[in-house]
Amino acid sequence: MTLERGGPVLVEGPLEVRLDDGRTVTSDRFMVALCTCRRSRTYPWCDTSHRRRSRPGPERTPADADASADCEAAGRRRSPEG
Repeated sequence: MTLERGGPVLVEGPLEVRLDDGRTVTSDRFMVALCTCRRSRTYPWCDTSHRRRSRPGPERTPADADASADCEAAGRRRSPEG
């Protein structure tokens, strides 16, 4: 199993997942991406919906968001250090 920050959980398959409502879904793929953002239209499988819009985590502040927006407007990425 591999955890991707801000992304899915990658699990070696085949895989069987029991959902909250008791249903069981299966995948016979050799690597399965499980959705952790709950935006996927194919939940519990990841459809990369997490890439379209980031959800700010509790560690982000309004100042961080402003700095990121300034960097994006200038066409560069903000480094994690600031």
